[in-house]
Amino acid sequence: MGVTGIRIKETNSDVTEELDLMGVFIAIGHQPNTAIFEGELDMKDGYITVQSGTQGNATQTSVEGVFAAGDVSDHIYRQAITSAGTGCMAALDAEKFLDAQE
Repeated sequence: MGVTGIRIKETNSDVTEELDLMGVFIAIGHQPNTAIFEGELDMKDGYITVQSGTQGNATQTSVEGVFAAGDVSDHIYRQAITSAGTGCMAALDAEKFLDAQE
């Protein structure tokens, strides 16, 4: 037997509600924790902007050698699996950047 329902508790009023359902999708948060980068990196609506990928270095930010991945730069998909994928892309982009510095 899988998930059969969920109990939701309103944190401001402690009111609870029960919903019957067959599955859940867990979301950690919907606001990127990027305030520390304001004024340092180009951002839009709290998300760090990165290059598209048609130029390579898809995770490159507005600062050379600084790369961003996951929820801080993804305002569309915001899922762990896509964050893992862009994390790998950022690592490869950073490796390529560092190799070019030698």
